[in-house]
Amino acid sequence: MSDSEEDREISFSVKFLGRFEVVRPDGLRVLEEAAESLKTPDEYSTEKAPKKSKVHLFLSLSGVDILESKTRFLLYTCPLPTISYSAVLPLTPKVFGFVARHPAANTYHCYLFQSKKFSHVLVSLIGDAFKASKTETELPGRRDLIVEALRHKNKMLQREVDNLKRRLGESNF
Repeated sequence: MSDSEEDREISFSVKFLGRFEVVRPDGLRVLEEAAESLKTPDEYSTEKAPKKSKVHLFLSLSGVDILESKTRFLLYTCPLPTISYSAVLPLTPKVFGFVARHPAANTYHCYLFQSKKFSHVLVSLIGDAFKASKTETELPGRRDLIVEALRHKNKMLQREVDNLKRRLGESNF
């Protein structure tokens, strides 16, 4: 396995709910307010309400890239050092997002996504990637991001398999 950038990224297919300018760089309330603006678009805004579109979320040690699913057109790129917060919405666990500072302006944007199965995994991976990028130069023997991501994903899927086996066993009686 080579140590190129392509070997150290992971991608997920998710629904992109939108990008919203926010006033604070962190906190669950910021994500909740952005999600609320999905339901009640600002009537004075010149932007159209975002459509739910499938995107590929690419996560690497350099950042998060959001590509349109069909055309592979790069919609947004967020370097990891600009990301200040990520979380799953407690009341809607399929919805997750992160807040990032715009690289050229002094503004923050919240990016919201929907995933049926991987919301918690993706938030965890974004956090792990952020930590790994911070310690990349400090720890010469750090673990590869892909290996850690796959281990985490494997644990989650194993729990789901065990749960399904248990439910199947209960239904046989």
